[in-house]
Amino acid sequence: MKLNPTELEKFVDALPKMPILKPKGKKDYVDYYEVRMVEFTTSLHRDLPHTLVWGYEYSVPGPTIEVCSSASIKVKWINALPERHLLPIDHTVHGAGKDVPDVRTVVHVHGGVTEPESDGYPEAWFTKDFGEVGPFFTKQIYDYSNNMKSTALWYHDHTLGITRLNVYAGLAGFYIIRSQQEKELNLPAGKYEIPLLVEDKTVNANGSLYYPSQPQPPIPSLPVSIVPEFVGELNMVNGKIWPYLAVEPRKYRFRLLNASNSRFYQFYLDSGQFFYQIGTDGGFMNQTIAVRQILLAPAERVDVIVDFSNMYGKTVVLRNNAPIPYPNGEAPNPETVGVVMQFKVIEQATSIDTSCIPEFPGCVDKIETELAMKERMLTLDVTRDAYNRPVLLLDNKTWSQPITISPRWGTTEIWYLINTTGDTHPIHIHLGFFQIISRQTFDVEHFNETGEIIYTGDPMPPEPIENGRKDTVRANPGQVTKIIKHFFTYTGRYVWHCHILEHEDYEMMRPFIIIK
Repeated sequence: MKLNPTELEKFVDALPKMPILKPKGKKDYVDYYEVRMVEFTTSLHRDLPHTLVWGYEYSVPGPTIEVCSSASIKVKWINALPERHLLPIDHTVHGAGKDVPDVRTVVHVHGGVTEPESDGYPEAWFTKDFGEVGPFFTKQIYDYSNNMKSTALWYHDHTLGITRLNVYAGLAGFYIIRSQQEKELNLPAGKYEIPLLVEDKTVNANGSLYYPSQPQPPIPSLPVSIVPEFVGELNMVNGKIWPYLAVEPRKYRFRLLNASNSRFYQFYLDSGQFFYQIGTDGGFMNQTIAVRQILLAPAERVDVIVDFSNMYGKTVVLRNNAPIPYPNGEAPNPETVGVVMQFKVIEQATSIDTSCIPEFPGCVDKIETELAMKERMLTLDVTRDAYNRPVLLLDNKTWSQPITISPRWGTTEIWYLINTTGDTHPIHIHLGFFQIISRQTFDVEHFNETGEIIYTGDPMPPEPIENGRKDTVRANPGQVTKIIKHFFTYTGRYVWHCHILEHEDYEMMRPFIIIK
């Protein structure tokens, strides 16, 4: 039986701090890590029985991996999970049939510039102790060059057909790249820099995770059936339901990640304070901006500073007012998923705050559109399957159809994401970052009938919070979202997909291959 979330008292658990993963030693002269995926129990809330979850190294979220820019590491991801899945599996989903093991995993460092063999390709999965492997499995130890600027990435499961289940069960964590430039900015650091992994869950009265096994209305002919989208009934931050964080009256830096399956968040502070945003998915922005609301789709991140200097003795609640489905769904219940966490500002700082809010934290060179050698028109589509379930597609194709996108190494491309559906889709392209050029409304009905784009509005520039390097972009309904991306690093097979995980698992993902 599902728990009534209004019965849980808020702000009774302190915000956990994820442990920093330590290397096991050296391999081929670089730091070597081993990370096990395990099943264990943990406390999500003071007043709930312990919950059975999956996690990396007995931590939910997983331990934070911190590396220096351009310092290569090796990671052996080890599946030590039981043979039975924690959550209901829909065997009608592509890649999740009864011909493959129910419990299989593969890890993707989201936003990473990574060789294809280490990128976490969805069909490169493996089972416990590598007993069985997927058709694209090539290596047990992954290589990460970390040849990137300072930024907060994240790692999570990416297994074909069950990503939504594995991530919801707990397989996600932060992956932070540090640089000398970051140190020189004199940002809040140490205990004053805090990653916040936000996700929504539903739990049963016995403390167990709830995930639906049927859509509404049910499909009796299917014993287990995927739901088009899943949103939870309460919020968790760093593995705790509605936690609190005691803060000093000074500046704090927060690395904010939306790790939910489907839920969008529009964060704001009930004190009316500003977030001073210094970074996007891909690191520092050219100029700091002060904003009172920050909209994050699943997988998006921001780097922000909040100044509690004049708030001593007060409490501040981080709240959410994003409708779901976004943008035309229902507003969140202000008593449950409208609440994220609380900051309790103590009376006095333990030391003088000498950190800064930099005016110009980074240097992001604009990618000029004249550099593009190819433009691609790519649709976001919706259809129905044999059971009348909605199926979301990219370029009107399923996962298993032949590859049709083959960027040439060393070139730049512009992609037009033409959203003919009624929802916003967070589109993630593997292998580094891109930049948003514009969004523009178009006549969807005319396009569906003729294939011709007739724009009905002027191009809109990216929102101020998006002005930087991005790896996930919100493609809004009835709009053409225009992005530009370099393909300058590796050749090989990668993927692009919607990061609403139920959409991704149910066909809204496509491979592409970078060729010489």
